[in-house]
Amino acid sequence: MTPSPAPSYYRATATRYEPFAPLQGQADARVAIIGGGYAGLHTALGLAERGVRDVVLLEREQIGFGASGRNGGFVFGGYSLGEQSLFDQRGEARAQALFKLTTNAVERIRQQVARYAIPCDAVDQGVIWANWFRDPAVLRVRQELLARHYGVEWDWLAQDELRERIRTQRYFDGLYERNALHLHPLNFAIGLAGAAAAQGVRIHENTDVWKLCRDGNRWRIETAQGAVHADQVVLACGGYLAGLRRQVDRAILPIATYVMVTEPLGDRLAECLHTQSAIYDTRFAFDYYRPLPDTRLLWGGRISVRDRSPGAVQKLLMRDLLRVFPQLKGTRVDYAWSGLMSYARHQMPQIGATEDGLWWAQAFGGHGLAPTCAAGDLLASAIAEGDDRWKQFSDYGLARTYRPFGYLGAQSTYWWEQGKDWFKTRLEG
Repeated sequence: MTPSPAPSYYRATATRYEPFAPLQGQADARVAIIGGGYAGLHTALGLAERGVRDVVLLEREQIGFGASGRNGGFVFGGYSLGEQSLFDQRGEARAQALFKLTTNAVERIRQQVARYAIPCDAVDQGVIWANWFRDPAVLRVRQELLARHYGVEWDWLAQDELRERIRTQRYFDGLYERNALHLHPLNFAIGLAGAAAAQGVRIHENTDVWKLCRDGNRWRIETAQGAVHADQVVLACGGYLAGLRRQVDRAILPIATYVMVTEPLGDRLAECLHTQSAIYDTRFAFDYYRPLPDTRLLWGGRISVRDRSPGAVQKLLMRDLLRVFPQLKGTRVDYAWSGLMSYARHQMPQIGATEDGLWWAQAFGGHGLAPTCAAGDLLASAIAEGDDRWKQFSDYGLARTYRPFGYLGAQSTYWWEQGKDWFKTRLEG
């Protein structure tokens, strides 16, 4: 019997660091951040870089425990809400401004990796969007939309060129997005934490916040072994709900996605990929994958309203992998895991505040690395400098998701779109 894969490649290859001690006793801060994922870490680092170092960050588990340390590691522009829908809803100028926040964030992430010497295996070789279908219209439409309304140029990859880079008959044409990279997401999170701590941010892991309330004109954050008083508080918990503010928690759906990593493939990797780019395809229910430095292949996909065991994830994703690369039949999977992402009904990040200094940043919906960087920078600039650019997201508020019924809607929509992908594939033969 094949043994179950180890929980996470990222955790197994994480940068070693001295754990941040749990909060003990009483603390005081100008800003308290709840959540040690990308949104919280970018906010903390952004505040420190702006001279606000009286900051406490509290994480219930370890840095990067949630989606920030479990995702595919893609760094590219955009949101879960596609560019066409964003344009239709907001018009050209506002859509362009929102989209530019994420493309600027890609460059900021490059700079952070270099400035803080973060050892996260960053590969700055772009992303390929490979067409699952014969009809190239979906590529042409998106390429033209991006160029005309967003000022972004994606290169056309004809079928022969695409198949030279990706050794499969499964795809037809493709688009190449140069302003993109991929990296080890957990090590990137650990690097952000180290950079923030080096500038004075106080980070506490294994610190479960169980109550948030007003205490006079300040906030009081209570934990199992201590408390923090702060002027302002940032909730950045993503799909791992803190249970501290009902209106914030009920505005997202925690949705599971799945990732696995193969054994080292050695020369077999070249039988599949002749590129260092990350790849995803044009279906609604798309696969995404990328080569790793040790010749492994990381493969992800699917969404669900429930987590699955590592063995179940392996079985499901290996079937998907072999549809694209049948030459990898018999390959061993060493790691498989799932994790929760936060989705909003409107498919855009929720970035907002109350008048008494409570901030939130969540619902990054599977496009997390660049949007969380943008969100953290916006919140840091707002808290430190009074910058109101965060209000660009005011149209995308805390729309209630009506759990548990929202789960049924999300899963039904996914199955419907997955069925459409299947039917179109069958029609094309």
